[in-house]
Amino acid sequence: MKSMAARDAKNGFGLLLDTARAEPVAIEKHGRRVVVVLSAEEYERLIKSRPGAVKSAEKKAARRKQERP
Repeated sequence: MKSMAARDAKNGFGLLLDTARAEPVAIEKHGRRVVVVLSAEEYERLIKSRPGAVKSAEKKAARRKQERP
């Protein structure tokens, strides 16, 4: 898996998209992995192979969003 700093991902968004279509890309802030960007095809494959895990992650993200002021 490739990694990019958040600043590089922002400044090179097109490169991020092109890279993520080929393989997942970890985005790091302050040297810590915070998100992974992957192709829509890979996301769909993951949903089909582990629907419960994806739904759980989506619910967790929704809870975090609600907790923010």
